[in-house]
Amino acid sequence: MASKNRSSDPNLPQVLEDILVSNDQSENASKIGHVPTNSEDDNDVNDDEEEDEDDHIYINEETESGREKILISHAPQERIVPPLNFCPVERYLYRSGQPSPVNFPFLLNLNLKTIIWLANEEPQDTLLEFCDSYNISLQFAAINPDGGEDDNPWDGLTEHSIINALQTIVDRKNYPLLVCCGMGRHRTGTVIGCLRRIMGWNLASVSEEYRRFTGSRGGRILVELLIEAFDTKIVEIVKADAPAWLITALNE
Repeated sequence: MASKNRSSDPNLPQVLEDILVSNDQSENASKIGHVPTNSEDDNDVNDDEEEDEDDHIYINEETESGREKILISHAPQERIVPPLNFCPVERYLYRSGQPSPVNFPFLLNLNLKTIIWLANEEPQDTLLEFCDSYNISLQFAAINPDGGEDDNPWDGLTEHSIINALQTIVDRKNYPLLVCCGMGRHRTGTVIGCLRRIMGWNLASVSEEYRRFTGSRGGRILVELLIEAFDTKIVEIVKADAPAWLITALNE
């Protein structure tokens, strides 16, 4: 009531009357209470959404069944463990380090017909027994009494050993085929690198593939020089017996 009397008094100057009206409006607003701003409303909504997200279970449709916990009562009966540095090279052609017994179930799924062993020493007895048991031909490309042996494991393969391995690779009757050595790095990388040269790869791509398997120590310059200097015309390729992917590469 007091505010009405003050605002209606004809003797008050207009400026003073405006001040009184503004004060009355401020008092009324404070009595009504605090009015939340838009930003505060958004924060409240975000808090509610975060609480809902905490209660929500995210499900990967490819790997999860929708349960919060999955109980595994026993280990798989068959362990599928590839050998060290295992990788497909081309269709039915693979590379790796020396397989061990834990890798044999994996190798059985490849239906291998031939394994090329590139190290200068004989492989483990378990690998020899595995090949005998499943009629897998084991070729000792680097141990050849007629052509000499690569006695020093730190040296690169000789030209004879490389040609010996490649002549087996370019014949499809030996497939599926695995090329391997002790670690699946330098000797295996040398043979695969020379194969890539036959396929018409440029040297940069050949070196990149070789180094991908050499680990943190990197590649050996002698291996790359050997691959670069390798005469691809030495390997005799009968197109009627060659794998389809090799024929395609030669025709490009």
